[in-house]
Amino acid sequence: MTTIAVFLPVVFMKEEAGQLFRDIAIAVTSAVGLSLFVSVSVIPMFSKQLFMLARRKQVSRPSKSWLGSVGTLIQNGMMWLVKLATKNWMTRTATVLCFSILSILGAVLLFPKMEYLPQGNRNLIINILIPPPGLSYNERKTIGEHIYRMNAPYFGSDHNGYPGIKNMFYVGAEQIMLFGAISTHEQRAGELIPLFMRTIYSIPGMYGVSIQAGVFQTGLGRGRTIELNIGGDDLNRIVEIGGMLFGAIMREIPNSQIRPVPSLELLFPEVRIIPDRDRLKAAGMTARDFGVAIDVLMDGREIGEFKQEGEKKIDMVLKVSEENIPTPEKLYHSLIAISGGKVVPVSSLSKMQRTSGITQIRHLERQRTITLQITPPFSIPLQEAMEVINARVVAPLAGQGMLEGVDIGQSGVADKLTEARKSFQRNFLLAAVIAYLLMAALFGNFIYPVIIMFTIPLAAVGGLLGLKLVNIGIANQPLDILTMLGFVILIGVVVNNAILIVHQALNNIRDHGMAYIEAVHESTRTRLRPIYMSAMTSVIGMLPLVLIPGPGSEFYRGLGSVVLGGLAVSTVFTIFVIPALLMFIIKMEKTTR
Repeated sequence: MTTIAVFLPVVFMKEEAGQLFRDIAIAVTSAVGLSLFVSVSVIPMFSKQLFMLARRKQVSRPSKSWLGSVGTLIQNGMMWLVKLATKNWMTRTATVLCFSILSILGAVLLFPKMEYLPQGNRNLIINILIPPPGLSYNERKTIGEHIYRMNAPYFGSDHNGYPGIKNMFYVGAEQIMLFGAISTHEQRAGELIPLFMRTIYSIPGMYGVSIQAGVFQTGLGRGRTIELNIGGDDLNRIVEIGGMLFGAIMREIPNSQIRPVPSLELLFPEVRIIPDRDRLKAAGMTARDFGVAIDVLMDGREIGEFKQEGEKKIDMVLKVSEENIPTPEKLYHSLIAISGGKVVPVSSLSKMQRTSGITQIRHLERQRTITLQITPPFSIPLQEAMEVINARVVAPLAGQGMLEGVDIGQSGVADKLTEARKSFQRNFLLAAVIAYLLMAALFGNFIYPVIIMFTIPLAAVGGLLGLKLVNIGIANQPLDILTMLGFVILIGVVVNNAILIVHQALNNIRDHGMAYIEAVHESTRTRLRPIYMSAMTSVIGMLPLVLIPGPGSEFYRGLGSVVLGGLAVSTVFTIFVIPALLMFIIKMEKTTR
C-alpha cells in the first residue's frame, strides 16, 4: 500500500518529467496492486494444497543445509550487534545519533549537481556553423567541399582513433549553415566531436559548435543547453557585452561550446524605415498600421484563410510582387493608402537609414536580444554550469558596472531544470506525507510511523552513495530527473522493512505478553531473514539496470543505482536504528492477554 501511495503524486506530474514518469508510475502501481491481490489470495490457497500433499506423502524434514547454517551464523552475529546497540538508553541514543549524523553528512557530501533530461547516446552529431558575413553561393559550396575533403579518410572505417563516419550531410543556405554525421559505431558517435571541431576551425573566419543530438532534443542545437539572454535598447551595447560574456564563459567553463543567436558581428547591411509619428498621426495612421503596410510591400501579410470542403486550409496573404520592389529605395518611394482614400509615398511618413546589424531581429519582452546558447562539457552538470555563470561571470561583471544598459537572464533548459527540481521536491514531500498518513491509519497511531520514516534519510544517503559508486566505477551518471524517480521509489520500498519490525514487536507485546525489550529483540530476530531475503531479491533484480551495458542503458542506470544503493544501505542500518528508537516509545504499550 505504501508503494502504491508514493506513486500517486508522480502520475500527476506535468511537462517532460510527467511524460517520463507517468508510464512508470502506472506500471508499478498496477503490478504492485496485482501482486498484493495474489499474495493474500492465491498464495495462501496454493501453499495449503502443497502442505497437504507433503503430509500425505509423509515427506521427512530435510536436514539443515550449509547455506542455512551460514544464514543462522550471520543472523546470530547481527542479533549480537543489535543487542549491543540497544543495551541501554545511552547505547540507543548513541546509535540513533550516529546514524542520523551519518545521514546528514552523507547527504551534504554526496549530493551532486543536477541535470535535466538524460542525454542518451544518440548516433547523430550536429555541427552548426557561424560564418562570416556576406558569403556567396560559391563560397558556401567551397566550404562544404572542404568539410567533406577533411573527413573523407573517416568515411566507412575507423581512422586515427576516431570511429568511422557512416553518413554525412551539409547544408549551406543563406540563413543557416550546418553539417551532420552518424557513426559506423552506434555507441561511439560522441567521439567524433573533437574531429568536427577541428574541421570547423580549419575554415578561415568560421566558428561554431559540435553537439551530439539528445534523445529528448526539441530544437536545433537546443538539447543540453543553457540560454543566456542579453537584452536592451542599444544593439551595439548588447553585442559588446555579448562578446565579453562569451570570452568570460569560455575561461570559466573550459571545453564548453557557445553558439550566439543570431550573431555577435555588426557587419551585416541593414536598412531601417523609421516612422515619423507626427506625420502618421496627421495621416490618421498608427505605427502598427504603418508596419502592416510595409509588411504588405515586402514579404506580405496574412489577412485570412480559405477552407474548401475536403481540402487543406490555405492561408490568404496580401503582398506586392517582388519585381515591383527590387531595392530598398523602391520600397521607400512606394505608395500606401491612408484614411480618406488618399495615397502617399512611404518617404512622406518616415525616413530611411542605412546601417549595419546582425542577421536577425530578435525581441524578448520587447527588447532587442542576443542569446548565447551554452553547452557545457558532460563532466559539468547543468546546475553547476548555471551557478558558475551566475556567480563567476555575470555577478563580477555586474559588480564592476560593466553590464549597465542591458538585462541578463537564463531561459530554455535552465528554466526547465529549476522548475523540475521544485516539482520533484514537492512530489517527494507529498509522497512522504502520503506514506506517513497511510501508516498512521494502519497502525492507529501517529508516533510509530515517525519511527518508520527514519529509514528514508538512511535510504537517501544509500541512493546517493550508489550513484557516486556508479560514477566512479562504471560511467558518468548525472542526477537527472529520471534518476530522481529512484528516491521516490525508495520511500515506498524501504519503509516496508521497518513496518515488519514495528508490527511484529507490537504483536509480541499485545498478543504474547512479552516485555518490551524482549519483544523488540524477538521481532528483529524473526524478521531478519525475510527482510534480507526481500532485499537481496530486489538488489539482484536491479543489478542488470546498473551493470549491463548497451543501447539505452544510460537512461535507467541512475535510477537503478539509487534504488540499489538505498535499499542495500537502509536494509543494513534499519535493523539498528528502528529497534533503538522503538524501545523509547513501545514502553507505553500494554498487553491484551
